[in-house]
Amino acid sequence: MMFLLTIIILMLGLSLGSFANCLIWRLYKEESIIGRSYCPLCKNTLRWFHNIPLLSYIFLKGRCYFCHKKISWQYPLVELVVALLFVLFFWRLLDFKYLADESLWLILQKPSFYLYLIRDLVVVWVMTIIFVFDLRYYLISNFVVWPASIFFIIINLFLGVIWWQILLSMAVAVAFFGLQYLLTRGHGLGEGDIWLGALLGAIFPEWSLLITAILSAYLAGTIVGLTLIISGHKSWGSKLPLGVFLAIGAILALIWGENIVQYYLHLF
Repeated sequence: MMFLLTIIILMLGLSLGSFANCLIWRLYKEESIIGRSYCPLCKNTLRWFHNIPLLSYIFLKGRCYFCHKKISWQYPLVELVVALLFVLFFWRLLDFKYLADESLWLILQKPSFYLYLIRDLVVVWVMTIIFVFDLRYYLISNFVVWPASIFFIIINLFLGVIWWQILLSMAVAVAFFGLQYLLTRGHGLGEGDIWLGALLGAIFPEWSLLITAILSAYLAGTIVGLTLIISGHKSWGSKLPLGVFLAIGAILALIWGENIVQYYLHLF
């Protein structure tokens, strides 16, 4: 049964990864998210068998069926990464929260299991969109951030988090990034990063995890930035898309945040 559930989660990840690619492109082009998929190069409408996640890319040998131009590596890579992260979070949730004490069948009857699973998978999906969108276009889409923030407020309420704790975490994150925005006059980060901070606050109402996500993001950004400067690909005045690293920080905090916090507290 575990094998079957893993396959289902994997297929779900591939499908939502494919939808993430479509959403990223249409948000950038300011097009409706409703409608048939098409090749961004030749504009021909794709048929259903051209849209099978990962497999279509392999069978078409990475080229459009109509114009034969190369398809970006972004498409299969995003599909694969989302699928693998979905499986990782599914296994992690079973292993760390439940399987140590209960059978799989009893776990699947718990409403809280599905709430945590939905929360984790949506975090992965949303952060993947933010990562790719900011990496490619240096933009944060509020069309993604605002609905996602509302979603995580609601799901955390269902998970038993007090409403004011969620709003306070969001306010602290907004104030943190907003202050940086004012001090740097918009040169250190963009306005979209402020609202992304609100999203992080909605995801992590626990301050320890919120701080872990932000610190992980800045640490990753520092390492990547220094590496690019040393290698000559960037100069000291160059900008890096902060949303990329905040997305990474959110994923890291969700996976190892509790362990990092416990380790830190143990030191003192």
